[in-house]
Amino acid sequence: MFRHILIPTDGSHLSQLAIDGGIDLAQALRANVTAYACLPPYPYTPFSEVVVEPPAEYQERAELEAREHLRTIELACEAAGVPCTAVVSVHSTPYQGIIDTAEKYGCDLIFMASHGRRGLSGLLIGSETQRVLTHTQIPVIVYRESLSRAARKARVAKIEASG
Repeated sequence: MFRHILIPTDGSHLSQLAIDGGIDLAQALRANVTAYACLPPYPYTPFSEVVVEPPAEYQERAELEAREHLRTIELACEAAGVPCTAVVSVHSTPYQGIIDTAEKYGCDLIFMASHGRRGLSGLLIGSETQRVLTHTQIPVIVYRESLSRAARKARVAKIEASG
């Protein structure tokens, strides 16, 4: 089965829920986890007099934030007894950063969240998950919030209370 799972994070609430699901799966399969955060490149502007934040400060702040998100995964993996490696890279397209990292570290599964945007919203905003699905040969498990453990428990409790 799967021996090495890539779990990307952007620090969002949904990403946190997917982390729990990915670690549960890794624990059940006795798989290793590579936790991944993609940093956007510095947003250079054509107007040199408009500098919101110097590149070095931007990079340091972005990496610190990413490391905090990855630390959450590392601690959860440690608590579950799952070996974990944390990786940060700078990439202009997060989906390609995810794929490149999965390939570089020999991951045989990508476990990631999807915001589940549909219709025009999904087309306009785009979906990193959709892009990963269409640009990689590595299997991908897509975690949707509606399928979260908490949601299932709440649904069961509601059914039990009404019956």
